[in-house]
Amino acid sequence: MDFKNKFYYMLAPLEDMTDSCFRTICYRYGADLTLTELIRFGSLARNNKLSWERVKLYDDTPTLIQLIGEREQFLKKFLSKFLPEKGFLGFDLNLGCPAPNFVNTGVGCAMVKRVSKTKKLIDIIKGYGYGASIKMRLGMNRYEKEKKAYLNLIKSVNADFFIVHARHGNQNYNEKADWSVFPECAETGKNIIANGDIKTKDDVEKIRSFGCKGVMIGRAAITNPLIFAELKELSVPPLDKIKTEYELLIKERNSPFRYQKNIFKHLRSNVEFKETSPA
Repeated sequence: MDFKNKFYYMLAPLEDMTDSCFRTICYRYGADLTLTELIRFGSLARNNKLSWERVKLYDDTPTLIQLIGEREQFLKKFLSKFLPEKGFLGFDLNLGCPAPNFVNTGVGCAMVKRVSKTKKLIDIIKGYGYGASIKMRLGMNRYEKEKKAYLNLIKSVNADFFIVHARHGNQNYNEKADWSVFPECAETGKNIIANGDIKTKDDVEKIRSFGCKGVMIGRAAITNPLIFAELKELSVPPLDKIKTEYELLIKERNSPFRYQKNIFKHLRSNVEFKETSPA
């Protein structure tokens, strides 16, 4: 990735929404990079069928496979049998998920303070010759944010880039993302991608002024998959065309019904998608 000469627009991973069909649509209309939903690398190491289905790539959409976990031997076992497909650009380590089932086992946003462990996992991925990035929150809670756990991790870990979601793990989406952290993150000299409440061209310009190398957009893309093209000031097709393309991908890839249902529910109201039968 060329962070010196390009500002990146990325699609955030959202559970049960951003499957390969939605990622393809966003890439066709302006997104530079997409991420899979998070996948436990322990499950991949144990050859869990559903987990391996999540790492399946169908086309040349630039994609990072997002991993979560902590046991180095499982990561090594998975990587030893992983074969890159077309579109694969590397792995992203999840240090952002606040779900109790992850945090209670020391992963997700509970990993932000675990600098030594994170370094080891990133080094293992790079040791296999793959790109390695991190998507992170500002810590597990307000205390960790105030102690700048996020800044310590960014300074200490040799990831290719850091996607910084400007909330800590105890915050929900009703609380505004704290963009004041972005300048200090960028001042580390690391490649920083800003995430959290980014919706407009003015938002993007403000993020650029902080020294960040790109933006990641999730919820705003779910309601309007043309947002990347609009932010880049590219011409956009009628939304009906997007509807048709998405429905074709759903059929071609036999996408599980929950993805269709969730996307249809969140798409902005002036797009009248019909739900495809789960059968």
